[in-house]
Amino acid sequence: MSFIRYAIRPSRPEAHLFEVRCTVPEPAPDGQVFSLPVWIPGSYMIREFARHIVSLKAEADGRAVALDKLDKHSWRAAKVPRGQALTLIYEVYAWDLSVRAAHLDLTHGFFNGASVFLAVGGQTDVKCRVDIQPPSTCAENWRVATALSSAEGEPGEAAAYGFGLYRADSYDELIDHPVEMGAFTLDHFEAGGVRHDVVLSGRHDCDMARLKDDLASICQWQIDLFGAPPPMARYLFLTQLVGDGYGGLEHRASTALIASRDDLPYPGMEGLPDGYKIYLGLCSHEYFHSWNVKRIKPAAFMPYDLARENHTRLLWAFEGITSYYDDLALLRAGVIGIDDYLGLLAKNITSLLKTPGRRRQSVAAASFDAWTHYYRQDENSPNATVSYYIKGALIALALDLQLRADSAGRRSLDDVMRALWRQYGCGDAGVPEDGIFVVVGEIGGLALSRWLRRTVEGVGDLPLAKLLRRFGVHWQASVASAAPALGIRLAVGKEARIASIHDDGPAQKAGLSAGDVLIAVDGLRVDGDRLAKLLGRRRAGDRVEIHAFRRDELMRFDVELGVAPKDTVKLRLDEHADRDADTLRRGWLGERRAEKGK
Repeated sequence: MSFIRYAIRPSRPEAHLFEVRCTVPEPAPDGQVFSLPVWIPGSYMIREFARHIVSLKAEADGRAVALDKLDKHSWRAAKVPRGQALTLIYEVYAWDLSVRAAHLDLTHGFFNGASVFLAVGGQTDVKCRVDIQPPSTCAENWRVATALSSAEGEPGEAAAYGFGLYRADSYDELIDHPVEMGAFTLDHFEAGGVRHDVVLSGRHDCDMARLKDDLASICQWQIDLFGAPPPMARYLFLTQLVGDGYGGLEHRASTALIASRDDLPYPGMEGLPDGYKIYLGLCSHEYFHSWNVKRIKPAAFMPYDLARENHTRLLWAFEGITSYYDDLALLRAGVIGIDDYLGLLAKNITSLLKTPGRRRQSVAAASFDAWTHYYRQDENSPNATVSYYIKGALIALALDLQLRADSAGRRSLDDVMRALWRQYGCGDAGVPEDGIFVVVGEIGGLALSRWLRRTVEGVGDLPLAKLLRRFGVHWQASVASAAPALGIRLAVGKEARIASIHDDGPAQKAGLSAGDVLIAVDGLRVDGDRLAKLLGRRRAGDRVEIHAFRRDELMRFDVELGVAPKDTVKLRLDEHADRDADTLRRGWLGERRAEKGK
């Protein structure tokens, strides 16, 4: 059997360059076309990975073959004699420290296949082999971490965590297994009868025993939700640790994560710091994607077209429902307590209420426009857009609560997810654009399905306070501070630079704009800290004189301060809830009130 063969080598780590070879044993007779994806599944933005190819040549039987560039990411090789293999040799610049592309230096290497492996036109279903090679220098203690399977029984097969030959049954599988190479920390745990590896790259003092215990509980709960066995033979958590960072990207049998090293647990750590909760929530989110988006996926992604945008109005479900379950899984797995969970939930509600764009854009529209809006935000985004992650998660909450309340706890969103898994998770069909509404109708009735459609396609606020009250959860809305409203959000930093300005707010009405740097209020100098203190001495309706720099011009503004909105929410259990509410709450959140951490 002939395979398409790839080889990748950190040729010049100091220059951040990978050398990649792609050998096609049976190139197209009229000239083989190659292309690199312009985006990576799970991150819905055109990223133009081909811009990082810094050199490219082709050869056959030791002779150079001409290449013709067809467009921004595709090339056609000249015809070669029948029976001769065609090899492309190219270099990729790898200096993107994220979960999406590739990064290489003298300490480690990381890559997603979509950013480094050219696809062979017309042959993406052909089996592949990839030889992952070490650098010629600096690799004394380097190992390889990937969920790719070793090419067992073949010359050069990779040993466990070693360089060598790996296999994939198609190009789609090849690019769905990120690779980390370097001197990383490696450990593992079992969940659902499957081995889960944990890889940490970068300096850290992590308490691996605690991390593994918590991850095992989270993974086991999710496996139990959908039903064992899990849809992978093994799983890999890859985390790049940095001073300050956050991000994750799902794959079929692994996830690539980036996190602050301070967010991991350390030996002797007491309680459950916010940073660790955030990291566990990230791991939980990406693991849940193993079912919800990697296997239950929109019909628009069947198959992925990696040469252009793939539009769907369903990201609110695939990202939003996943965002609902990521923190809920921590609670149901016993890693956090009810008070912790209600705090995380309140934070999401507050974030939504502080987004004016929720009144302009539906989550269906936000899903469709993710390519041009969510991943390309500007200073006006808070006024014009809504996060399909956050509002999608809160729609999932409202849906879950209604399913439970209307059935006296006999049905829930869990049943919807299991139904989607049975119908779409194990076959070749994707979820149609109205598929979620249909399944909800089958489980919760036509009226609930219609409510969900109106909610997803509309811009109204969710009845969360009323729904939570039925579950014995008290909602308290208050102002963020005692100061009157100016209607701005400041950028991070010492100076009082406006990052965004609220539509129809006091600052906008007075003529202030994003990018302006406030320097004085009523003749007194201000910075980011001093501004809040000065405004705290005023009342709504007061007029203040603000001086600000717009670019290099000093400008004066007369501002009438507004009433601060009650957009900060706190949630707590209602100690006086009746028996029905208490029963519903226990079915939703479990029996324990709070955990103090381990």
